[in-house]
Amino acid sequence: MSVIDIPVRAQRARADYSILIADGLVAKIGPMLARLAPKLRVVVVSSPRIWGLHGKQFRAALPQAPHILVPDGERAKRLSTVTKLYDQLVAARADRQTVMMVVGGGVLGDLAGFAAATYLRGMPVVHIPTTVVAQVDSAIGGKVGVNHPLGKNMIGAFYPPMAVLSDPSLLRTLSPREFRAGLYEVIKYGVITTPVLFDLLETHLDAILARDPAKLVEMVAECTRIKARVVTLDEHETGLRRILNFGHTAGHALEAITNYRRFRHGEAVGWGMLAAAELARARGVLSDDEVQRLQTLIERLGALPPVDDLSAAACVAATARDKKVVQGTLHFILPIKIGEVDIVSDVDRKELTRALRTIGLAR
Repeated sequence: MSVIDIPVRAQRARADYSILIADGLVAKIGPMLARLAPKLRVVVVSSPRIWGLHGKQFRAALPQAPHILVPDGERAKRLSTVTKLYDQLVAARADRQTVMMVVGGGVLGDLAGFAAATYLRGMPVVHIPTTVVAQVDSAIGGKVGVNHPLGKNMIGAFYPPMAVLSDPSLLRTLSPREFRAGLYEVIKYGVITTPVLFDLLETHLDAILARDPAKLVEMVAECTRIKARVVTLDEHETGLRRILNFGHTAGHALEAITNYRRFRHGEAVGWGMLAAAELARARGVLSDDEVQRLQTLIERLGALPPVDDLSAAACVAATARDKKVVQGTLHFILPIKIGEVDIVSDVDRKELTRALRTIGLAR
């Protein structure tokens, strides 16, 4: 088995880590953890749904490790769920010599990672991402946290993991909708940094949708390299790392105004990218041809959940509570062309409202 090793350099001393990627990696989890964390005890954190799909192979790989199951999904991503996880960590006698191994998607990784960052003021954590979003994005970079009733990811920390172990074979159990939802994050990477990745999706989307192992490894590895470079240069999102939020400003607002019930995260980001593209086109910085390429690729993934019954005004109001607002200024990511974006801070409410109405939102 060929393992791709992508390093992430952290600003904090001794906080560098690796993302290891290979098809079938889970079968080697035991020896890998023994090398990463010799003599440390392991406790597995997952959700009932994920454990039902993958628990058997993890129990075989780590027969001595206890497992803790917590609710998954955006509506469970809150402090009350973290408190229940603390209770179970205490019951399992987890200490600072215990490694938390998180097996799950982006929501679970954020939630359990926040628990790891704060339990006993920090315990080691290893992420085993099981969704496209988690493998290409959320498990990388050390962002952990939970939602507040007034906004997404408003309570959290930067807490680098000990390692991220990505096995694209785990993606084969995802539902078609869940798998496709993750691909919007891959499109994001193609727009913000490299037309090569965008071209890969345009050319090989059918193979990726068929979950071809080689193409999945290639896709996950390329996205990982991009994010690793960005977070190495800007770990705490003071500048460059903001480009990773392309599509997320309107996307997070859409999730919030629908109480996290209508959209998968990637689907909301899909709408957010379309809104950002329309805003860029209206400013004259993105050509019609580039907008069409983005729209066509998004459409090839299938129909997004509807937005025609949602209020553009409510969506704009929700952006005021976005965590990307700094001292009252919203930093917005606008595409300039496929492979390049700009960070702007002068998008006003009227502009954003027009862009949202252009993609189909009501007044």
